[in-house]
Parts: sequence; structure tokens; C-alpha cells
Amino acid sequence: MNRRTLLGGLFAAASVPALAACSSGITSLEGEGGSLSGGGSSKDGVTIGTANFTENQILGYLYAAVLQAAGVETKVRPNLGTREILIPALRGGDIDLLPEYQGALLHYLDPKAKGTEEGEMQNALAIVLPKGLQILPYGLAEDSDAFAVTRETAEKYGLKTLGDLAKQNGKLVIGAAPEVKKRVVGVVGLKDEYGVEFKEFKSLDSSGPLVKGALKKGDVDIANLFTTDTDIVAEGWVVLADPKNLIPGQHVVPLIADRKADSTVRKALARLGAVLTTEQLTELNRQVDKDKKDPEDVANSWAKQHGLAKKGS
Repeated sequence: MNRRTLLGGLFAAASVPALAACSSGITSLEGEGGSLSGGGSSKDGVTIGTANFTENQILGYLYAAVLQAAGVETKVRPNLGTREILIPALRGGDIDLLPEYQGALLHYLDPKAKGTEEGEMQNALAIVLPKGLQILPYGLAEDSDAFAVTRETAEKYGLKTLGDLAKQNGKLVIGAAPEVKKRVVGVVGLKDEYGVEFKEFKSLDSSGPLVKGALKKGDVDIANLFTTDTDIVAEGWVVLADPKNLIPGQHVVPLIADRKADSTVRKALARLGAVLTTEQLTELNRQVDKDKKDPEDVANSWAKQHGLAKKGS
């Protein structure tokens, strides 16, 4: 998995006046995030929605913790589903804020987007976002898609890169969340960029127990996982290299409705983004998935430890 450097992308970000680079390597809160519009207000509270996988739920509760510490009343609606549900909910007012991932969001909004660096994608997102929505500065933490196989499968078929899959066209079964079948960072992109064709696509879940269980049992040969999934290392699975950069950078970025994007919300989320690292997010995932802790408890505990939550909350 390639970890793109933050600084390289920020040179591209400088072309948008609303995005200013700060010395810490993330975009600052001096501007207006991904939109030049302002006038939002969080005084009536903010409703946070999350996708249907562990990490996004944790991020939703982290957002709630830092906003509550800033005096903003919050409500979290976890596990709502995929972007196909979340984005309309955000635009329609059912939710006001959600944790997103740069590259995945960009490809959802613009399947033909070619950018892979953080600053470049931030610029592109600011252009293609639907009216009424904006992105705030992206944080340090990143979680990208990965396509993984067991070590036995890698050795059997000589798999090291995504391109190697084409040598086994029509033979291998892929497991992933249903939407991956139609996404650029998925079956569509694997065919277009690498010429890969699968024997079968099995609709399972997003780096969850279904797809990981299927990979362990051999029901699928390749699984779409997330790079912050601790099972990749624990199980010794092989993440196939992506020399053509099909998979873009995926720094965590808040997506918010203009109506709630005031300075209080911006500053609180910027503080979180400047502290939370990929390694820490991976550990929080482990606590929920392996130790079976509650996502809200895990998020609140971490936020308190890092001085980002209300004392005694």
C-alpha cells in the first residue's frame, strides 16, 4: 500500500485560495475548507451520519466528542449504509456531517477523476461537490482500499501486483461490498486499468466478518479490505501492489452541509484531524473488531486521552 506524502499534494492545494497549507502538513482552518460559501451555524446542533463499517462509526463518534467539547450539541446516526444513502441524506437534511475519504468520495462524484495526491484531490472535490456541501481540511489519518489474497493464493498463482490477476482471468473469485462491483476503485477499475476479469463476484461486506471469513475459508480468492484492518497483518494476508495507482490517497476528510459549517465546527474538526494518525485509527479499529468494545466508548476514551473531549463526559 503506497502512503502518499502530505506535502506533495499541498502544492496543488495552494491553487485554491480557500485551502491554505500549514506547517503541520495538513490544510489549515484559515480558509473556508472546500467551499467559499459561509454563514452556517451549529447553534441548533449537528447530526452526524456514518457508513456501515466499524471505522466510519468510530470516526463519527470522534467527531461528536470534539464537537461536544466545543459546545456543539450532537447526535450520531451510525451504520446508515453506503454513499448512495449518505450523500442524499446529507443533502436532504437528515444528517449534517459525515466522515469521508478523499479518493473514494472523489471517484463517487466524478468516476473519471484522475487525481491521486491529497492536495490535487482536495481541489477536485471542491469543484465537483453538490451545491450546499463542502469538504473541510483533511487530516493525518488515512485508510485506503486494498485488494488482498492469502499467502497460499499468492504463491500458487504468483500474485504480487494487481496486474498479476489478469494472468488468471476467469479463474478467481472476488469478495467485496456490493457497490464495489460498479466502482472505479473496484471491479470496473481493475478491468479498465489492469485488464482483470473475475470468475465470480460475491457480494459480502466492507472489510468485515463476511468477506474476511470468506477469504479465510477459501470461498473467495481475493478480498477488498481496508488498509487499517488489523487482520491483514494478523492473518499474514498479501496486499497486492498497485503500480498504476488505481487506488487514490484516502485521507479522512469531513464532509459537511454549508448550513452547519461555522468556525466552531471547523476548528474542532481541525484539531481532531491534526492529532489522529493512521496508526491510532488502526488501533481503535482493533479495539472494536477484536476486543469487541463499543465504538462510542472507544472514541470517547481516545478523545479524552488526547485532550479533545469534555472532562468527565
